Amino acid sequence: MTIANITLSSKGQVVIPKEIRDQLHWTAGHELSIETTESGVLLKSRPQKKALRLEELRGFLKSGGAPLTTEELCKPVDYSADWAAAEKNSR
Repeated sequence: MTIANITLSSKGQVVIPKEIRDQLHWTAGHELSIETTESGVLLKSRPQKKALRLEELRGFLKSGGAPLTTEELCKPVDYSADWAAAEKNSR
């Protein structure tokens, strides 16, 4: 948890420190909601309605191993050992 002291401007505005904005991934235009509580106010991120494009998802699943060929991916899976073990355990 990061704590920062900020000052209210004459227009009632506050600046959220860059360290906190970066930590929360808040950028310009990000929608927030503010709620009063017994101890002060609660500032929360609003759910983003922006639809993700396929191009934005490229590369998010990183693998540490070597890439597999299409042939390796398309090999049938041999479940005979699993079936034999399941059958043996059911007896």
